[in-house]
Amino acid sequence: MILITGATGLLGSTLVPQLRSYGKTVSTHAQKSAADHLFDLTNPLETFDRLEAIDPHVIINLVGLTSVERCQERANESYLVNTRTVENIASWMLKSRPDCHLIHISTDQVYDGQGPHTEDKVNITNNYAFSKYAGELAAAKVPSTILRTNFVGRSKIKHRESLTDWVFSSMTSGRHVEVLDDVYFSPLSMATLGKMINLVIERKPLGVFNLGSSKGMTKADFDFSFAEHLNLPTGFMKRIDSSQASFLKAYRPKDMRMDCSKFESTLGIQLPDLLSEIKSIAGEYDETA
Repeated sequence: MILITGATGLLGSTLVPQLRSYGKTVSTHAQKSAADHLFDLTNPLETFDRLEAIDPHVIINLVGLTSVERCQERANESYLVNTRTVENIASWMLKSRPDCHLIHISTDQVYDGQGPHTEDKVNITNNYAFSKYAGELAAAKVPSTILRTNFVGRSKIKHRESLTDWVFSSMTSGRHVEVLDDVYFSPLSMATLGKMINLVIERKPLGVFNLGSSKGMTKADFDFSFAEHLNLPTGFMKRIDSSQASFLKAYRPKDMRMDCSKFESTLGIQLPDLLSEIKSIAGEYDETA
């Protein structure tokens, strides 16, 4: 049985039904919202007792405090959510279920400087990246696949908006927005990421892997390309450098593009390029557009 922690978040809301459609037996965890199991993963005793009762063979950890600003302002909360939760899961595995496999979702924000980056080129530049990297170190103490990734696509939950949701709602409502022309990334669609996670469940490779699209681009180029695929007006978007972005209160890496050749060679697959991912994601919005 597969336990997905943080299953009611942005990625989990897509991943859970996707894995079930592949025939996987999935149980869900959350701290407060609707799920099969509600408990606090930052509490070691509660985590141990509940995992003992659930007894999963695979755990996919999606729990994360992803607000870069909040992580910067509240370092202890960042540690509790992004690090201690993984420490508690790993502690249970070591004591009770050493044959359980952990799939831990990390971030591309552990990179900065000229990309694309290989897995050994970590460069920590903010508290969010630090807490996620510390979570990776905890995950590495048990049999685990650590996936550094970034994802986009249409959200299935009302209170969480993805990057493409934001671009779509901004352009359809005529809202003027600023988009970053000096920040590079190489995300995957949530649909493709789900397929890759399903492959990881079946193959269980050990170690840290970059998991993203090839031929990354700036966030501004991504936003314009996505809008153009849906024939949305782009006159409301203004390209700016991150130094001009008043909405950014904490430092963000400028180049998070990843070299994913390790994942491709280990799993024997070829990951899509970002332009093809944009085209695929645009199809999720076609009916609304």
